[in-house]
Amino acid sequence: MLTLACDNHVGLVHAVAGWVVAHCGDITDSQQFDNPVNGRFFMRVEFKAFDVTVDALRSSFLSVAQAHGMSWQLVAAAAPYRTLLMVSRFGHCLNDLLFRHSTGALNVDIAGVVSNHRDFERLTSTYDIPFHHLPVTPDTKAAAEEQLLDLVGSERIDLVVLARYMQVISDETCAKLDGRIINIHHSFLPSFKGAKPYHQAHDRGVKLIGATAHYVTADLDEGPIIEQDVIRIDHRTTPEEMVQAGRDVEARVLAQAVRWHTESRLLLDRSRVVVFD
Repeated sequence: MLTLACDNHVGLVHAVAGWVVAHCGDITDSQQFDNPVNGRFFMRVEFKAFDVTVDALRSSFLSVAQAHGMSWQLVAAAAPYRTLLMVSRFGHCLNDLLFRHSTGALNVDIAGVVSNHRDFERLTSTYDIPFHHLPVTPDTKAAAEEQLLDLVGSERIDLVVLARYMQVISDETCAKLDGRIINIHHSFLPSFKGAKPYHQAHDRGVKLIGATAHYVTADLDEGPIIEQDVIRIDHRTTPEEMVQAGRDVEARVLAQAVRWHTESRLLLDRSRVVVFD
C-alpha cells in the first residue's frame, strides 16, 4: 500500500505506475485527488508485488519520491496497526472497538487500554488486553503524559485512539503524536459546551444528533475532521434517549475513522483530511 502527497505537476501518475510495473507489480486499486485550491496532489495505490520485501520496495521508491518532492508511506496492507485505546468513564466507544477488534473487523493490534480510572479494567481483561491505570491530577498530569509517551514508544504504537478520554492532551504530546491520534466528540460544539450537552440540546429543541471524529491537535476539538454522521430526533425524544442515540453515533463514527486510518485511506491536507474511501 502506497500513499503520497506532493505539489501537483505533470507525470506523477505515470511515475508511480511505471515504478510499480518495473517491480513486476500489479495495481489492484488506485485513487487520486488534485486539490485545485492549493495545487496539492494526493494518491493511494494498492498493488501486489512478487518476490520482493516491503523494505526493498521502500528503498527503491525513495528515488521516485525525491525526484517529485513527495511525502509518502509504504506499508504491507495486511500488517495490523499497533493501537492504544484511551478511555475515562464512558465506555461505549471502547466496548465497540474492542468487539470489532475481536471479530477481525478492524486492521488493528490493540496493544493496551489506558485510563485515568479503573472502571473498564474488567472489560479490557475479558479481551486479554493489558490495562494501564494512569491517574491524572493537576500535580500528576505531566508525569502521566510522560508515562503515556513511554508506553507509545515501548509498544511501538502506530495509532492512539481517544475513545471518550476526557483529559485534555498537552500541546507537547499532541505535537509528538501528530497525525497518529484520533478523538471523538458530539457535534454540538461549539453551541453546547460543558456539562450535559445533550440536556442543553434538548432544552433548545435540537432535531439532529451527530458525532465528529478528528485528528487531535493543540486546538481543542478543532483538529482536521475525518468523519461525521447524524441521526434525526424529534420533540418526543427525552434527554436520556438523546444520550443513548449520541453514544451509538459516536461509536459508529469513531470506528469508521479508525478503519480508514488503519487502511491508509487518510491523508492530511493542512487543516483538512483527504479520505479515499
